Amino acid sequence: MFASFFSSSVSEPFSAFSPAHLISLALFLAAAAALFLFRHSIRARPRLAGGLRFFLLIALIASEASLHIWYIAQGVWDARYTLPLELCSLMLLAAILLLITRSRFLAGLVFFAGIGGALQALLTPNLAYGYPHFRFVQFFAAHALIILSALYMVWIEGFRPTWRTVLTAMLSLNVIALAVYMLDRLLDANYMFLRGKPDTPSVLDRLGDYPLYILAEELLALFTFSALYAVFFLIPDALRRKANALGSRKF
Repeated sequence: MFASFFSSSVSEPFSAFSPAHLISLALFLAAAAALFLFRHSIRARPRLAGGLRFFLLIALIASEASLHIWYIAQGVWDARYTLPLELCSLMLLAAILLLITRSRFLAGLVFFAGIGGALQALLTPNLAYGYPHFRFVQFFAAHALIILSALYMVWIEGFRPTWRTVLTAMLSLNVIALAVYMLDRLLDANYMFLRGKPDTPSVLDRLGDYPLYILAEELLALFTFSALYAVFFLIPDALRRKANALGSRKF
């Protein structure tokens, strides 16, 4: 059992929206809901907030470190496939730096690009291994931690982006993509799927052929970033203003 958990061979292939996939999504949603519901209590206790930030930081580091240890131990490490150059891998590293530095720039990048990329990965994983396998557990834990780290900065640390933050995140994402594309050409790799679509089903299948789907991704990213800003900030602000206006009329 222990050997099969870490084996590089695929004994149980991943199946989208299988019971294991749905349970993993439910656990993530439960963690996010708990963070939201207890945000005031956590914020009011600096030691608890600091402990949570430290836990997220250690969990992120452990997730990434364990993945590369697994690559090396299984003899599958390859610069063409296993460098941390996928969008979510880069956002995981950015989340680690964010939790250490509390940088507003990194907070905006992880909130928009991190949540956008990790949420898509959770819903349509580019994953060969099903449950129970180390890669299944590590994959869902890593992507959930990226989102939870961004939500921690918003709900506990009080980070609030603006439309300028949305545009900065878009510009930063394009700079990152350009750098990764150059490395793809150098390594003959396909990180961030900048030279072709993934082998497994993904949202890219609906965005046209190469290279048109990359242009479609730009629009999708802008829509996703704008939607995140609206759902987490613009709509709640509008509802609060409406509630306050109704409350003032009663008096």
